[in-house]
Amino acid sequence: MNAAPCPEPSRDCPLCPRLHDFIAVWREREPSWFNAPVPTFLPPEGEASVKLLIVGLAPGLRGANRTGRPFTGDYAGDLLYGTMIAHGLARGEFKARPDDGLELVGAAITNAVRCVPPENKPVGAEIATCRTFLRPTIARFPNLRAILTLGSIAHQSTVRALGERVAAFPFRHGTRQIASGIALFSSYHCSRYNTNTGVLTEEMFVSVFSEIAAFLKN
Repeated sequence: MNAAPCPEPSRDCPLCPRLHDFIAVWREREPSWFNAPVPTFLPPEGEASVKLLIVGLAPGLRGANRTGRPFTGDYAGDLLYGTMIAHGLARGEFKARPDDGLELVGAAITNAVRCVPPENKPVGAEIATCRTFLRPTIARFPNLRAILTLGSIAHQSTVRALGERVAAFPFRHGTRQIASGIALFSSYHCSRYNTNTGVLTEEMFVSVFSEIAAFLKN
């Protein structure tokens, strides 16, 4: 009998040599940093309480790779967690560190690629390899109703992890599609680059979460 696929990579996961080596370099430079595959951020009520899964791209070098919690330590987290708190999907105060006491409510957060990539750019083989963790991550939540993908890479990898064709579920900001029985919401990534260039405004991001919150209440 085969064991169920593990949703979390080991701390020294060797599956992507380039990412493994990049992390090794940063372990030497910054030994106090997390410097490992970043685990899924779960609510204290457990997996059964999760109705929404948020899928980002990958840990930021000085963000989640440093702190060990998704979207914690860089600008993207300021916008994401502030918006989640405002919509009842998180509680507490976000202070950009993993011991700030912030808790998720009915939601979980993960990344399509668990290890920090050089220049924030994972390659195709790394994205595909890390789907061996994204698939069981999605499957671990028995009451999952919705997934929010942040950016086109996270969107496409999630569609593939659901066993669907990317061409049938194109990425467009602000859309809702049903994929394998799950409501798939899409947003541009909440990176500082996207907000600085006007690709994503706070109003656009809040609008996506308002739609998600309304969907989950029905």
